[in-house]
Amino acid sequence: MKILILTNLFPTPWDPLRGAFNRQQFERLGQNHEIDVLTAVDFRERWGGVRGEVSIAGLRSDHFVFVYPPRFGRSLHAACWLLSLLWQRGRQLRAAHYDCVLASWAYPDAVAAGWLARRLGIPYLVKVHGSDLNVQATHALRRPQIRMVLRGASAVIAVSHALAGKVTELGVERNRVHVVYNGVDHALFIPGSRSEARVRLGLSADAPLLLYVGNLKSSKGCLDLLEAFPAVVAARPRARLVYVGTGPAGAALLDRAAALGCAKRVQLVGAVAHGDLGNWFRAADVLCLPSHNEGVPNVVLEAMACGTPVVASYVGGIPEVVPEYAGILVPPHAVEALSVALIQATGRSWDCTQIAAHASGFRWEDNINRMERILQEVIAPAPVPVGAPA
Repeated sequence: MKILILTNLFPTPWDPLRGAFNRQQFERLGQNHEIDVLTAVDFRERWGGVRGEVSIAGLRSDHFVFVYPPRFGRSLHAACWLLSLLWQRGRQLRAAHYDCVLASWAYPDAVAAGWLARRLGIPYLVKVHGSDLNVQATHALRRPQIRMVLRGASAVIAVSHALAGKVTELGVERNRVHVVYNGVDHALFIPGSRSEARVRLGLSADAPLLLYVGNLKSSKGCLDLLEAFPAVVAARPRARLVYVGTGPAGAALLDRAAALGCAKRVQLVGAVAHGDLGNWFRAADVLCLPSHNEGVPNVVLEAMACGTPVVASYVGGIPEVVPEYAGILVPPHAVEALSVALIQATGRSWDCTQIAAHASGFRWEDNINRMERILQEVIAPAPVPVGAPA
C-alpha cells in the first residue's frame, strides 16, 4: 500500500521528540508499505532554531509550514492548514498517486486532510488521540467541521473505547470506528533494578521519587501535581518530584515550587530522548499523570511495562488500561485526593512483576496488524455479494 500520512504529531528538526507514539507506529508500518509522512510545523516554531536531526528508517518524511492568523480565527485553521499544504506541496501530492490518506489528529489536521483526499479522489482514515475530540470538539465552530470529517471517513481509529464513544456521539456508524491501543517497545521498557537506574541518573538511592513525564502544560495536570506535593513531603519528608519534559508551564512550576517552600525537592530535567525514558521509569516509585483529559497516554503503558505503578486521573481511556493492582486513579483537578493517592502509592508494596505482565499485552505487533487490516479494508473493500442490497 502507498499511504500518505498527515499530522502535526511527528518528529521534526524543530521538535525531534514530538509524537514518539506515531513515530513508532509509522516506522513499523513503513517496513511493509510505502509510507510518506508530511508533518505540519507551526510557523512560529519554524522561526526557532533547529534542535536536532530526524532520520527514520523505512519512511519518507518531510514537513510543511502551517501558516495561520495568530490569536484569532481558530475555526479557520483547517482551511489555513490545507492552503499551506497545497501551496507548498500540492504538485508533489497530485503526482504521487496514493492509495489513501491517514490523518492523525482531528483538528485542524484531519479536517484539512479530508478535503485533500476528496480533491485527490482517494479514501481517507482519521486517527483520534484525546484532546483533539475532548477539547476541540467542544467548540461551537470547530465541532461541525470535526463531525463532517469523521462522518466522511472510511474508518476512524480511536486509541481507547472512551474516545470511540465520543466518535459515535458525533454520528459515525459503529462499524467504521475501531479501537486500537498503542503499543509498547518491550525492548526498551522492561523491569529492572531501581537502585541501578538511580545510580545511572545520579539520584538518591532511598528517597521516594514521584515522576511526571509529558508536556509541561496545565491541562496535563502538572500544576495540580505540584500543589499536591507539599502534603506528600509532610508524610514522606525525603520525597522528591521530578518533571521530565518541556512546555509553557515550566517557569510557573518553578515559581510556584518556591512559593510553596518545596523548590529544593522539585527538579525539572527538561526533554529526554524516548529511548532514555526507561531508566526514569525504573528509578521512580510512582509515575504520576493527573491530566484533565486524555486518550491513552503511552507514558502510562511504558511505565507499567517497567513495573512502575501509576497515579493518574480517572479520565479518557486511562481506566481501561490501569487495573487496581497497577495504580490509583483520582478525579481530575482534585488536589487533595491526589495527595492522598500519592502518599498511599509511595507507602504500598506493589507487585511489579504483575504490573509488567499486564503491560506486556500492549504490543506494537498487534497494533500494526490491526492497522494493516483496517487500511486494506479501506483501500480494497470486500465486494458486495450478488443479490445483496446496494
